[in-house]
Amino acid sequence: MLVSVDDYREAILAGLEALDPITLPLADSHGCVLAEDVVSQWPLPSFDNSSMDGYAVMVGDVSSASEASPVTLTVIDDVPAGSRADVALRPGCAVRIMTGAPIPSGTDCIVPVEVTDAGTESVEIREQASRGSYIRRAGEDVIVGDVVVRSGTLLSSRQLAVIAAVGKGHLLVYPRPRVAVLSTGSELVEPGTPLSKGMISDSNSFLLVSAANEAGAQAYRVPPVPDDAEAFTAAISDQLHRADLILTSGGVSMGAYDTVKEVFSSYGTVEFTKVAMHPGMPQGHGVVGESDDERIPVITLPGNPVSSYISFQNFVRPAINKLRGLGSTDRPRLAAEVTKPLDSPQSKRQFARGRFLDDGRVEPVGGGQGSHVIGGLAQADCLIVIPEGVAHVNAGDTVDVVDLRGDVG
Repeated sequence: MLVSVDDYREAILAGLEALDPITLPLADSHGCVLAEDVVSQWPLPSFDNSSMDGYAVMVGDVSSASEASPVTLTVIDDVPAGSRADVALRPGCAVRIMTGAPIPSGTDCIVPVEVTDAGTESVEIREQASRGSYIRRAGEDVIVGDVVVRSGTLLSSRQLAVIAAVGKGHLLVYPRPRVAVLSTGSELVEPGTPLSKGMISDSNSFLLVSAANEAGAQAYRVPPVPDDAEAFTAAISDQLHRADLILTSGGVSMGAYDTVKEVFSSYGTVEFTKVAMHPGMPQGHGVVGESDDERIPVITLPGNPVSSYISFQNFVRPAINKLRGLGSTDRPRLAAEVTKPLDSPQSKRQFARGRFLDDGRVEPVGGGQGSHVIGGLAQADCLIVIPEGVAHVNAGDTVDVVDLRGDVG
């Protein structure tokens, strides 16, 4: 009996919990999920400062200033950024000031240097100014005690900037999951190796490591493992103290040399099933380890590269997100018109490779939708989803589309 895509995904996620939070330096926290609220220890800005290079003045001194009749004031001091601005402004005077510098006492406003002659001992001001202009007041952005970033937030450059601004140098975060990727098959050789008859260049491990890293993990590749139960068991055992998730491809169907299924059926609690999807029907998931304290989740994917990729998007990416402490698990989805007809196995959910056109429509790509057509996968930037119970879609029909764009910035 086939298991639905949604039920199988939920079964995988039910067996996972977010990794224990750790404390990292701010510089190492990019791409992690925050495990604490960050509260401001001081206001932003922390002091009144200038938003322009120019001159600190009193409003009354420049009330009559114009291009035709400029006002001349005596420059009594310079205040660069980083100074204390100990000078006090007096009537008839100006203080030359730089962007970000503290406001001298007695200042009503800042006159931008662009409406002056940029004088250093005296300055001609050619425009009136209003009270408070170009002054950034302390606390106008953030006040003491504000929560600037909440727990559960995926940390990007924007969040790290405000966290740094409020003075927090270390963060409690959920770490990036360490994902070990193993491809199995005696026919696999390393890329760059001349191919003899019956051999193929390993592509799955590179596909899955890259996909896992794009999903926010710290993935690493284990060299291909031959179809040998002893070699495969040793390779898995070697990862138990290194990985938070083990990901394999190949060896999960009904073949005579499907080593992954043979080993995991007696080693750990991995269950194998058939999922109502195309491509990617044979699947497996569970835990492996030498003791209850060392159980590591494992997800086994089929060996055909497109099947592996589609399976990764449906099952592994959500699993990585849960380990990361992320609440959301789905890629962006949208409705789009398909440009060509597509057939689909009626009892399964098909994920056909497609490409967005400039007008927002999607077209199927590649030489068919077989699970081996990796050239078509390379052309795709979306997956066209044809649900169970639908055997055919026509050109012009509206379909559900999984957006794959944005993996690499």
